[in-house]
Parts: sequence; structure tokens; C-alpha cells
Amino acid sequence: DFFELEDGSLAARVTPGEHHQSYPGRVHGGICAALLDETIGRAINVSEPDTWAVTVEITTRYKKPVPYDATLTVTGRVTENNRRLFTGEGEILLPDGTVAVTATAKYMKLKLTDIADFEANGESWQCYPYDTDPDEIELPEA
Repeated sequence: DFFELEDGSLAARVTPGEHHQSYPGRVHGGICAALLDETIGRAINVSEPDTWAVTVEITTRYKKPVPYDATLTVTGRVTENNRRLFTGEGEILLPDGTVAVTATAKYMKLKLTDIADFEANGESWQCYPYDTDPDEIELPEA
């Protein structure tokens, strides 16, 4: 689940499990990259709700091991935006606020119908609010 923050960025709270590990006790780097890619890529929806995009490039930097069975905060924000492309950045924060992984990425804006045939599959992406959604997310400080 993704949450829009007051500063215009996007955040997600995730708790990877043992099946997401690489080395014992650590989340696989590819899982971390995917979490950042998805969060940064969806950050455009805060300012442009009908905009969809595909990843052009992503650079990921691993600063600390990421444990599984811990609630992580993943953030993403748009840093540059034009008609066809946008660039963003994000990080994975450990429960104590330590930045464990950072990423910068570039995305090409496309129509949803150019990305996938959602209508034919009866699928759609939309906001599903839950009673358990937090009213506020406070980002941990290191």
C-alpha cells in the first residue's frame, strides 16, 4: 500500500519475509531495488494521478544490510518532470530511521493501454482505502 505524504512524496510500509532473503537474515538486493522502483515510479501519481510510466534506468546504492521480518519504510519522490520523462529518487529506511538503500531512477510516461492490456484481463489499478490505513505516517529519523 502506498501513502501520499504532505511534502508531495510517496511512502510505503513493507515487512519482507524470510522468502525474500538472499544471504541469511538479509533481504535480497533485487527485492530492495524492486521496492524502490515501484515506489519512485508511482510517486508521479501524487501530482499526475492519470500518468503511468515504465522504468528507463535505475541506479541503486546499498548502504546497510536490510533485515527481513522488520517493517521498512520506502519513500519516493519526483525530482524532475517534463512532458515525456520524469526522474525520481527514494530510499529504504530501517525501523530506526537509518537509510539502508537509496535509488535514483528515470521513467518514460506512457498511456496505461500502451503498457499493458488491463481491460482485456479485467484488471485495474485504483485506490483501495482500508479502515486500517494510518491517518498519518511519520518518517523515522536516524
